[in-house]
Amino acid sequence: MLIAKSMLLFILAGLCEIGGGYLVWLWLREGRGIWVALIGAIVLILYGVIPTLQPANFGRVYAAYGGVFVVLSILWGWKIDGISPDRYDLIGGLICLIGVFVIMYWPRG
Repeated sequence: MLIAKSMLLFILAGLCEIGGGYLVWLWLREGRGIWVALIGAIVLILYGVIPTLQPANFGRVYAAYGGVFVVLSILWGWKIDGISPDRYDLIGGLICLIGVFVIMYWPRG
């Protein structure tokens, strides 16, 4: 149960970071209205808050989050930008997820 909650928090943080950044991107690069940037900024603030709910120290949470971010970025590119991941994206993403589980959830004693 703890792992499921923790992974949900990682996914939420990732969606906030990528989604907020994407909204700012749309404003700066594609000329969308300032309201798009403001929503992006609010979402990015949420990204900063969500990891504080994780049950580990800052360094460990952010190290593990990096792997989740990589996988979510690959998925975002595939579903939002229409860029299909190749086998190397998938292999790299799997390696990152293995790292997440080792860093965050490997039993320590």
